[in-house]
Order: sequence, then C-alpha cells, then structure tokens
Amino acid sequence: MKPRIGVTVSKRSGWRVFPFMALNVWLAGGKAVRWSHSSDVSLEEVDGVIIGGGDDIAPTLYGGEVRVGVRLDHDRDSMEQTALRGAFERGLPILGICRGSQMLNVVLGGNLHQDAYRTYGSTYYRTVLARKRVQVKEGTLLFNVLDTQELEVNALHSQAVDRLGEGLRIAAVDDGGMVQAVERATDPFALGVQWHPEYLFYRRAHRKLFGALVAAATAARADRGQIGAVRRDSAAD
Repeated sequence: MKPRIGVTVSKRSGWRVFPFMALNVWLAGGKAVRWSHSSDVSLEEVDGVIIGGGDDIAPTLYGGEVRVGVRLDHDRDSMEQTALRGAFERGLPILGICRGSQMLNVVLGGNLHQDAYRTYGSTYYRTVLARKRVQVKEGTLLFNVLDTQELEVNALHSQAVDRLGEGLRIAAVDDGGMVQAVERATDPFALGVQWHPEYLFYRRAHRKLFGALVAAATAARADRGQIGAVRRDSAAD
C-alpha cells in the first residue's frame, strides 16, 4: 500500500493548492490526504505530513507584533501546531512548504522575521516561476537529496526564519543570506523549504523533495531509520 501523506491547506484556497500537492505526492509514490480543518487531522491514518503554504502565521505565536492589513488564519495555526506536535510524538516525517517551513520553526521554539526583505538585502521576487536562485549548503541532507549547490526556485513569501527552532539547522540561503531551507539532521525526518516545489513539478529537482518525504514515510512505516532511507534513496536516484 502506498504511504499516506496528510497535507494541510487553507480552507479558503485549498481547493486550488491541494491538487498540486496530490500530484507531487503521487509522482513520488504516495497518496495525499487533504487536511483543511482541525477535525481532519488523523495522524494514526498517515505515514507522513506536509504543512503547506498560505497566509502569514500569527505573530503572537512567536513574540512578534500584530500588524494592520495582514491576513491571519488562527484556526489553521492551531491545526498545524497540533499536526506538527503529533507528528513529532509519533516519529512521522515532515515536509514544510513556505508557511509550513516557518510553522515548523515556530513549533520547535524559533521565531520569524515578519518583513524579511526589510531585514535582508535579498533580491525581491514574487512569482510561481523558478526565477530565484538559492544556495544549498554542502553537508546537509538537502544537498544530499538535490545533489546541487544552487537551485532555481519560486518565491511568494514575506516572512522568513529568524532564530532557529530546536534541532534545526540552515540548509539553504538566498543571495542576501535570508534562510530558504531548514532541516533536522536526525530522525524523524523534517525538512522545510521557503519556496513552493508543488508548482515546479516539471523540474526533477523539486520532485525529489516529495520523493524524500515518501522515502522517509516508507521507512517510518517499517520502523526503519528515516534519514538513512532518504540518503539511500537519493544515492539510487
């Protein structure tokens, strides 16, 4: 049976985002399950978790300032905190995408830059196309998965990781030093990327991110090491 992957999406925009997630998970050999309400989250029925992109995370969760005009979704914040904490308790692998990468960091005790482009001299992009370049750090699991030091990505975010959450390390940065990916070096597998690989399924490098999650989920279901499974799968790819 294919590994089942729970995918969190917004109640407002999930209808258009989830099909891309489901396609990428299917191409990687898994089956996606949509979670858009807290009542949907059933961790005992999945082998891995994707925390998807969307609205900004409420700054009250990490000591930031509430700003006028920023759209928040407190119900989704609560759903994703529950999903992430439960996934860690169960040892389930996690892939965080854009907002999901930020939520992974916050749940592990880190914080965010609320207006990241004011903090860094990074080139500003806002596009679903692969127009931005990020540098992948050698020696990271992300480097092992992608087998490249530079990757073209898209960008739709305004926030970014500031102080790292417990157990996380930086895996990629952009031209201004803004964090673009974070990861755990030990099980359970947890990788967060600041871009949206689900929209770049036509590029093999981005499909590899979903492949890594499914490899980790397969290993988790068999009670085997997840990081080791991802490394072996990447080497065989």
